[in-house]
Amino acid sequence: MIPITEFKGRDVAVFGLARTGLAAAKALAAGGARVHAWDDSDVSRAKAAAEGVTVSDINSRDWRTFAALVLSPGVPLTFPEPHRVVTLAEATGVPIMGDIELFARAVNALPPTQRPKLIGVTGTNGKSTTSALIAHILKEAGKDVRLGGNIGDALLDQPPLHAGAYYVIELSSYQLDLTSSLRLDAAVWLNLTPDHLDRHGDMAAYLEAKKRIFLNQGAGDWAIIGVDDAYCARVCTELTRAGAQHVAPISSGQALGRGVSALNGKIIDARSGRSEIVADLAQAPALAGKHNAQNAAAAYAAAAALGIDTRVIAHAFTTFPGLPHRLERVASIEGVRFINDSKATNANAAAQALAVYPRVYWIAGGVAKDGGIDELAPFFPRMAKAYLIGQSAGEFSDVLRGKVPVTMAGNLEAAVKLAFNDAKASGEPHPVVLLSPACASFDQFKSYEDRGDQFRKYVNALQDAPPQRSGGKA
Repeated sequence: MIPITEFKGRDVAVFGLARTGLAAAKALAAGGARVHAWDDSDVSRAKAAAEGVTVSDINSRDWRTFAALVLSPGVPLTFPEPHRVVTLAEATGVPIMGDIELFARAVNALPPTQRPKLIGVTGTNGKSTTSALIAHILKEAGKDVRLGGNIGDALLDQPPLHAGAYYVIELSSYQLDLTSSLRLDAAVWLNLTPDHLDRHGDMAAYLEAKKRIFLNQGAGDWAIIGVDDAYCARVCTELTRAGAQHVAPISSGQALGRGVSALNGKIIDARSGRSEIVADLAQAPALAGKHNAQNAAAAYAAAAALGIDTRVIAHAFTTFPGLPHRLERVASIEGVRFINDSKATNANAAAQALAVYPRVYWIAGGVAKDGGIDELAPFFPRMAKAYLIGQSAGEFSDVLRGKVPVTMAGNLEAAVKLAFNDAKASGEPHPVVLLSPACASFDQFKSYEDRGDQFRKYVNALQDAPPQRSGGKA
């Protein structure tokens, strides 16, 4: 745990008692603050109390006594309207912050010689894989590495700060909205596509939240930014002109005169203006696909900016195991390959998975995002058949009608069985059953992780099941 001493002897409100809220409450208490923690959920409050957190109804307290409100990132801050605790804090002049801001303040209070290295990663897609890949590279280089934030353990649950440590922090737009003091040695922004507009309201607000990853950077720091979408390319140009920090563009779609490119399976370093092939992704099975090529380019740029030897980085690509639910190879049964890409919660993420395989038996559906699957039209010819589940099944069926054979599977267990039978009967060499839902999971599952775990369970059950006839009518 990282104790937060800034508020020692003062009252601090903590609202939202999931993973990060609990960690913040404990870190504040360890630093001597008087914590008043609350959540609208009876279950969350009971869990917090059982873990020794002081639960106190902040709705009935005098807010003028609070030194800060520590807000969980999922609580609405501005859109569609601020949560009532946000309104109370603003009305009484109480500063609002998140757990990442508490961490940043703890780092900033250290003498410069004791400051650890901080690497942050954001983006609509790919930030978890890139964060994990950077952490893996640093570990391979023998560094003391902690991975947290929007991935793994809450950041404040990590061991105490010390010089020589490297913190790799996955940062969502929700977390960045609540952060103002964080200064990153290497800040990575992969991409921006429409998502989370129910939280931010529009793309302009979403973009502004993501840009906050570069706040406070100065000479010696690195901004690493994808230039394959217009939003990020524009920000890259702005940063380069401003000249506050070093800027390294990255791309998986074009050769860059200065920056890092991933083209034809090769990582090309041209940060100095001279192009050099530094890694071959053909030797990195967990980094298949154009989207993972971008992730690898970003991870290379970040690690190189931190002084990691090129050969160490290239070797680390080959040993990276990948992450669950992201093009995870689950099994091969009777020649049929099963791929778990449950993390694909929007169409853009699903497109990246579909681009990897020339032909798939596609399992999709759930709670659709704005725009549905219209942008997947270029990949329809790759779909041998679609097996639709969940709330969006009817909507997706309408889009696919006349273009892709469709089976209304209804639920994931049925979809796995039907896709397996059809893939076996196809006569194709090594057919692929791909779960890449292009949807949120909350209609039928607790999370995308739960959805992926269930997929894995149903696939593994096929190995013990008796043979079945090909299923599903289009």
